[in-house]
Order: sequence, then structure tokens, then C-alpha cells
Amino acid sequence: MSDSCALPSSLEVNQKIYQIVRLLGKGKGGYSYLARDGQAERVLKQIHHEPCSYYTFGNKLESELRDYARLKDIGIPMPVMLDVDLERERILKEYIPGPTVAELVAMGSIKQEYIKQVEDMCVKLYAHHINIDYYPTNFVLCDEKLYYIDYECNEYMETWDFEHWGKQYWLPSGS
Repeated sequence: MSDSCALPSSLEVNQKIYQIVRLLGKGKGGYSYLARDGQAERVLKQIHHEPCSYYTFGNKLESELRDYARLKDIGIPMPVMLDVDLERERILKEYIPGPTVAELVAMGSIKQEYIKQVEDMCVKLYAHHINIDYYPTNFVLCDEKLYYIDYECNEYMETWDFEHWGKQYWLPSGS
């Protein structure tokens, strides 16, 4: 996307047009939009190739597809990948409605059971020597269940696990 300030009105994924409702967020690998296809809301992720000073990428789309498969096999709750447009480097995902953990932290609404849910994910992940990006914008709460809405995962390193890195962002300021 050459002009990151302009919100596209629509984007195509494999010959199907999706109306763009709003930007959900920009991450290291792409822009995520809330999109509609006339029937349902979806998340449409457009891979970008903007530089990131603190992270080295290979092929971002291939990484997303590989990481999704790994996390799905492990049983991490996350949105279903519905379609992939290889040519346009776009991924269509299920939309999980609800607040992000970052929003819950800001409202002072983090419950111990949410921490427990992510710690339960960690048990599965660490058994496979994997970390995910534990930053709270990557988790959505829907019907009291946490979903990891990013597909990024990396080889396990204690420095970047939930206890040593991520958990600090899940706690109210001053905790």
C-alpha cells in the first residue's frame, strides 16, 4: 500500500470484492481492515513491505501461512483463515468481535481468568518450543474466551515468553 494514510474503499481477494469499513490496525507485517462482503464481517489483511527496525522478515505471506498452520495444529484459539490471495498478498480471516486485551487493560477490566487462559495457551505452545506475540492488541475477548488474532509465532526464547515479556503489558499501570 503506497499511501498508508488513505483508507481503500474496497479490496479484492481472489475475484471477490470486500467493502472496507475501517482500519483495525497496522502491524509489523500488514494492515488489517474490517471488511464486509454483503453478508458478513471479515478481517482482510494486506501484507506490506515497510521496513521494521526491530524485526527481520523473510517472505511475510509464507510466514503467515506457515504460522497459522502451526498454531492451528497446536489448538490455539484464533480466527479461521478463510481465503488467501497469493498474487495480491492478502489474507481473509474470520472476524472475532469484542474488545482487545489492550482495551480491557485500559478499562481496568482484566480478570485473572484471562491471564489463566493465556497461560493455558503457553503450556501448549512451550511444549512445541513456540512463542506467540503476547502484546495485548493481539488478543480479543469474545464470550469470555480469548482469541489470538495474529498468526505470528516464533521459536521459543525465554526472554520473549509470556512470563518474562508479555505479562507486563496485561497488568494495569503500577501493578
